[in-house]
Amino acid sequence: MRLVAWQPDDLLRRLDDVVDVYGEAMGYRQELLQTRRGYIGAHVRRPGFRAVATLTTDGRLAGFGYGYTSGPGQWWHDQVRSALDDPSRAYWLTDTFEVVELHVRPAAQGHGVGARQLRALLAMAEGSTVLLSTPEADEQRSRAWRLYRRFGFVDVLRDFIFPGDERAFAILGRTLPVTERAAEDAPGIVGM
Repeated sequence: MRLVAWQPDDLLRRLDDVVDVYGEAMGYRQELLQTRRGYIGAHVRRPGFRAVATLTTDGRLAGFGYGYTSGPGQWWHDQVRSALDDPSRAYWLTDTFEVVELHVRPAAQGHGVGARQLRALLAMAEGSTVLLSTPEADEQRSRAWRLYRRFGFVDVLRDFIFPGDERAFAILGRTLPVTERAAEDAPGIVGM
């Protein structure tokens, strides 16, 4: 497998594959996937957009991740902002890269693909902090949580409910840039 940096048009060209990986990794219903398709397509035009993909030797998409500069007027940013106190808003949301999606096909999980994708995405991220959300209770929780903790993510909000989703989420954050130790494993990314 090889890890590549993607430009917005690269992700759009593979949008069907991206939605398939997302659906497999999250176990979401088909009707939700069609809604996500529209969101993902719009996200590529956000300021600071960065994306990575893991491709198998035959070019199949094994995983992907992307994010962008988080700011007022963006749904996720505004939801999280409304739940934070003023000092937390100032610290976490002033100059923030948001990891929007980070997914690996179930068949490719457990082989370091997610860690390589996250490491590469954080190495490309601009800002002083990075935030992401992850389900509190989910079959993937222990693997995802170990990954995020290993990368130094801390609790920003716990048991947060986004409108339209009955599940509780944790909002996790860390400062940027990534440490030299974490960045050591980033070489080998094609297109950076």
